[in-house]
Amino acid sequence: MRAVVQRVAKANVKVKGNVVGEISKGLLVFLGVGEDDSEKDLEYMVDKVLGLRIFEDENNKMNLSVMDIGGELLVVSQFTLYGDVRKGKRPSFTSSAYPELAEEIYEQFIEKCREKGIRTEKGVFGAHMEVSILNDGPVTILIDSKKVF
Repeated sequence: MRAVVQRVAKANVKVKGNVVGEISKGLLVFLGVGEDDSEKDLEYMVDKVLGLRIFEDENNKMNLSVMDIGGELLVVSQFTLYGDVRKGKRPSFTSSAYPELAEEIYEQFIEKCREKGIRTEKGVFGAHMEVSILNDGPVTILIDSKKVF
């Protein structure tokens, strides 16, 4: 799995002009699922995203997680995180999971975050979405469950 995680003051996602997910302080997570992702990748990603210490403590040091601050998540599916442009300039997405598997894992990610007590909003899987954010920092982190060592 791959994620682009942005610390936000607020964010929302719209489908056909209607807001389908909206958060205040927390994390916007663009989540991509790979063709060979498993339960292990899912668990790794949930743990890593919820545990990222990228919010400031009382000393203005990035030392707190979204769980520590009572923040929220907005999770948006993004198969384009698996775009491969090593050959030419048109991305190939052959490493991304088929939509059925990707949607299942995407929904499991959201459910596991909710089970941890985090208010978690989401986009609409497979839809054309408009994402608006107020990036706080800016702070943007890339996570790849296959690059753990």
